[in-house]
Parts: sequence; structure tokens; C-alpha cells
Amino acid sequence: MTNDSTVSKQTDLHAQLKKFFGFSSFKGLQEEVVQHILDQKNAFVIMPTGGGKSLCYQLPALMQEGTAIIVSPLIALMKNQVDAIRGISSEHGIAHVLNSSLTKTEVKTVKEDIVSGVTKLLYVAPESLTKPEYVEFLQSVKLSFMAVDEAHCISEWGHDFRPEYRNLRSIVDRLGKDIPIIALTATATPKVQEDIVKNLGIPDAKLFKESFNRPNLFYEVRPKTVDVDTDIIRFVKKNAGKSGIIYCLSRKRVQELAQVLQVNGVSAVPYHAGFDAKTRSRYQDMFLMQDVDVVVATIAFGMGIDKPDVRFVIHHDIPKSIESYYQETGRAGRDGGEGHCLAFYSYKDIEKLEKFMSGKPVAEQEIGNALLQEVVAYAETSISRRKFILHYFGEVFDDVNGAGADMDDNVRNPKEKVEAQDDVVKLIRVIQETSEKFKSKEVVKTLMGKVNAMLSSYKTNEKKVFGIGADKDKGYWMALIRQTLVAGLLNKEIEQYGVLHVTDKGKAFLKQPHSFMMTKDHVYGAAENDAIVSASRSGGVSDEKLLKQLKDLRKKQADKLSVPPYVVFQDPSLEDMALKYPISMEELQNIHGVGEGKARKYGKPFVTFIADYVEENEIIRPEDLVVKTTGANSGLKLYIIQNVDRKLPLDDIASAKGLELPELIKEMEQIVFSGTKLNIAYWIDELFDEEQQEELHDYFIEAESDDIEVASAEFDGDYEDEELRLYRLKFTSEVAH
Repeated sequence: MTNDSTVSKQTDLHAQLKKFFGFSSFKGLQEEVVQHILDQKNAFVIMPTGGGKSLCYQLPALMQEGTAIIVSPLIALMKNQVDAIRGISSEHGIAHVLNSSLTKTEVKTVKEDIVSGVTKLLYVAPESLTKPEYVEFLQSVKLSFMAVDEAHCISEWGHDFRPEYRNLRSIVDRLGKDIPIIALTATATPKVQEDIVKNLGIPDAKLFKESFNRPNLFYEVRPKTVDVDTDIIRFVKKNAGKSGIIYCLSRKRVQELAQVLQVNGVSAVPYHAGFDAKTRSRYQDMFLMQDVDVVVATIAFGMGIDKPDVRFVIHHDIPKSIESYYQETGRAGRDGGEGHCLAFYSYKDIEKLEKFMSGKPVAEQEIGNALLQEVVAYAETSISRRKFILHYFGEVFDDVNGAGADMDDNVRNPKEKVEAQDDVVKLIRVIQETSEKFKSKEVVKTLMGKVNAMLSSYKTNEKKVFGIGADKDKGYWMALIRQTLVAGLLNKEIEQYGVLHVTDKGKAFLKQPHSFMMTKDHVYGAAENDAIVSASRSGGVSDEKLLKQLKDLRKKQADKLSVPPYVVFQDPSLEDMALKYPISMEELQNIHGVGEGKARKYGKPFVTFIADYVEENEIIRPEDLVVKTTGANSGLKLYIIQNVDRKLPLDDIASAKGLELPELIKEMEQIVFSGTKLNIAYWIDELFDEEQQEELHDYFIEAESDDIEVASAEFDGDYEDEELRLYRLKFTSEVAH
């Protein structure tokens, strides 16, 4: 039976909640957390984005005597929260920020409001707390508690590590106050949780952990192709009028994509740390006030932004960790309504991120790479994405009856399952018989019978289990490792950067094997060949009948001109024609890989044929699928054309524009495949002797396809992909133009 004091406590809490925030009831664990803080006890709160973390410390701060210190990592985040608190009180000084952006007069006002007891919440950056004058001042006033928001910043295993967060415990000690500490985060793996509690010196903190499951979010991963902007525009247009965030890793890409969206009639603004504070604030407010639908941003945008009706979050570039991905996708559907989380994935992006990390200290690289491999696993997995994410955060999910079980692309489009009982046994045996010393990479090499330096040093190649899985490829074994991890047969030792161990459940499986159905991972390889883009990239399906007829027409035209068919138009161009039905020369130039020159030279018979086909079959053409370009790269294209004409070394052209050679080749391919000639014979002469050039010419003139992978296999690796791509450029320029 509930006693009277508990009832009155609850009644009082609900009355205060109604008074300050206008809510009639608490969400989830909020009430328990608030009461725990009011009881002056340490707490550790893990709530997903949108779960109402802020209220957990705002309400007890408003109810108690003294000022609560709220440690927060971003000025924009503090401002957002201070504005929200001021909005529910007649006292402007109820909440203040104390950071480097304030003038001396403003600092004086803040101090006066705290001394007079008006200020209940003081938002500070950890750096501000190290200033002697602030420490001295805070020692002299009444403090209620300290809340450490975004507490994952404490851990180097977190996705947003900030070294200054590590000093918070010593700052509390310097203040000389015996006040409770409350740590709050929206994302924390078991390892990060342990780190936070240890570093803040709160081993007695009660853990309040809500489920990480967001059942209203739909998770989807698509292959990232050269036409990713087109894919994004189509997705956004299908969701016209809805609010969305698109994340890119670089500021340059943010601005380019925002511009492309604007040109295509989408109301969008860019947002990144390179803008001044006034511009950032203006763009943020435009999004919050629904003056624009879409914000294209780096990860600088979104922390603490309380916009409940974001309907989609798109990742143009795959994030650096599952934590980042979870937190960023968590900004969708905070009101419980629909939220579509779409990520575009290419392994090339992972390689780029690995390259960025190469200059960092070894320990940091190891951590970064371990986190990245989890992202690869998420993108490539064919099991329930929701189950995968929740497993990562230490939560078990019932992927049949759990809330939101069908809300991801893998569950909606399941891949065929295969029986893997015997292979699970092999996998567990290899891990055990190599003394649980290795990460996934070495375990797979052992299974396949391949040696590297580490395996040699342990004499792994002399063990009986070496090569027992040579009948399967690397992709299969990596998929099986991921699925046995999720099934709890294995676990990863994170402090050892991902070393695999067999769990008790795994040992039991080995003793008594039973059925284990696995699904093969997605293979995104084809999308990564820049010259090949499947029709699925557009989110639509090509007209197969028309596509076949266009290929026949291409063959006839190629025979007439005595050139290989792909010189006329490449397959991706024909696939795009069979999707968009261009019936004028102007429309043809909006087709993937077709520029003005190519349209003029080869286009007439194709648009005439398509126009007749459309009329005969009474086809309604998807005119909205014509995507306009900004011409943002026209300056770069002109620069490349002019400097190739001047016969400058390609290395110099690339470095002058801050490009790597493969990136320059990609730009040159777009120029040449769209119908403009580039005479790079001077560079080819440097690379190849006459005999090699003759061999390559003969190959490309006779080849049915200009696929570089096919060419590389034909020459058995005699030429690098880069060399083949460069020769293909010379050949196409000379033969097609």
C-alpha cells in the first residue's frame, strides 16, 4: 500500500510539472529521475534523443534552492535551452549562460542574478569552469547540483570525445561543495557508461536507462553512387513539404548540395561551423520556424535542437560511429510520428575516413577504426538494422514481436537465409584454438588459410584449424561473425579494439550444435565502380523493354560508325533514358553521362526512337525526374580542359585544385563521357610504351563493355585500375569525339 508522504510527493511533482512545463504527466523514467535528484543523490541517465532528458534536470533545478550548474559542450545548445527555460518563466534571469561569448557587463548581470537567487540554471562549458575567477565566485554561492549533459563526451570511446570533460571531477572538488552529480547522455555503449561513472567519481550513481528503441523510425541504407544528389532530390521531392536534415561530412559538400536542392525547387539552407554565429543562428531559426523544409548540415547542427516534426534524416556520407548515427537519426520523429532514416553507403567513404585518421596517435587510430568497422557492419548487414543497433547498445530486441520490428529495409525485403550450423562450429573452434587473441580480420584469414605478419608470429598457419573455412569467401565469414555477435555466441572486447571472445552461450553451442540460419550481407561493390551505376540508383525501375530496344539501336549506330557500343552511350546512360524517356535534345542532356557534345553527336536517333515509343505505348513521362545541376563544377571543368590543352602534368592539375589523382580522373571521366574531348596523349606517352598502348587500344576497340574490373581481370592485374581508367579516357576522347 502506498503511504501518504509518497502520494503527496507525487502530487507535488505533478503540480510542479504542470506549473512549469504545462504537462499533465511524465514520460518514461522522468519522474523517478527527478525525485532521485530532489533526494540529493547521484544519478546516471541514459535516454534516447527525444526521450525528454533535459526535463530531468530542469524541473528539480526550478524546484530547489540555489543554482544548478549544467555542463554542456556547445554554445548553440546552451542558447537553445536557456531560451526554452526563459519562455516558461516571468524572470529573464531564471537561466543564464556563462561562456566566452559574454561581455564583462553581461558576466556581472549573471553573477548578480545568481547571488540574488533568481538564477536556477547556469549553463557552462567545461572550459569556463577552469577560470579561477569563476571557480572563486561559484565557491561563494549556493549550488543545488551539477548536471553533465552529453556525458559521452567524457569517454574516448564515445563518438564526441572532449578532453576538457575529463577534468570535471577535479573542478567539482575545487568548488568544495558536496553536491550531487547527474550525468546524462542519449548514446552510451556499456564501455562508455563505465568510463563516465569512473571519471566523474560517482560509483554509487543510480542508473536510469530507457530503451534505445525508437519504433517509429524506419532505417534504410542505399548504395551511394555517382548520382547520389539525384537520389536525394527525388527522395526529398517525394516528401515535399516535410522537414528534413541531410548530413554531409564536409562543409564544401554541404554548400554544393544545398545549392543543387535550391536550384531544383527545394526550400533548403546550408549549415556548418564555417558560417559566422549570426548566419548559423538565422539558418537554424528558419528551420525551426518552418521557413525552410530542409537543412543540409555538418554534424555541427542538431545537438539539442528540439524540433519534434523532423520527418527524415539523410546521411549523404556514412558517419564515423554507430553512436553518431544513432544520435543524428534520433532527431527524426521526436513527436512519435513518422521518421525515415536513409543512409547512403560506399566503402570508399570508409577508406576516406581511415585516411583522415592516419595522422592521429596510434591509440586514437585504433579506437577510430574499431568504431568505423561497426559502421561498416551496420551498413552491410542483412539482419534487422534495429536489432543490430540495439545490440550495439547492449539491449536485446525481439525482431519478431518487438515494437517497430518491420521498420527497416532488411526486414521489409529479407534476403534468403542459409543453414550455417557447421560454419558456426568452425568459427568458434578457430577463435578458441587461437587462444582468443585475434580480431575479426585475423580470424577470417585463419579460416580461409591466408597468412599475414601477425598470424605468422603466432605460428597460426601450423594449427589444425588453419584453412578449415577456405571454401567460403571473406564476405561470408564477416557476415557470420556479425550475426553470431548479435546472437550472443561471441562478444567483442572493446578495450582490446575488437578482439573476439566466445561467450558461455557460444561454448554451449559448440558442445551441442543446433540450426543457425544466417543471411548473407549486402554487397555494394558494383555501385563503387564509378563507370557503372545501376538503374536502382534512381529509386525507380527502368523500362526493361525500352532498354533492350535502346541497346539494339546503340549497336546499330556503333556498327555504322565503326566504334564499340559503349563509345556511343554507356549502359548507365541507356538505363537513365529508359527511366526518364527524354524526347528532346535538351532533355537528353539531363541524362546521366550525356553532355551537350555527346547529345549533339549521337542523340538524334535516340530521342526520335524514344518519342515514337512513348506515343505508341501511351506512356506518361516522369518529367519531374529531370534534375537540374548548379554548374557548380563548371569552373573546375574549364580549369581541367584548359590545363590539359596546355599539356600540364595531371599531378600538378590535381594538386592545384586540392584533389587526389583518382578524384581528378573522375572529373575527367565526367567531361569525356559527356562528350567533350580531352587530349591526354602526352600523359599516356609518359605512362605506357608503344607496345602497351597498342595492346590497350586493341582491347578497348574490341571490348563489349568498358568496365574497368573486366579489363583488369583480362590483363590479369598487369595494369593498375588508375592506368586503365586513364587509357580509357584517351581512347574514348579519340574514338568517340
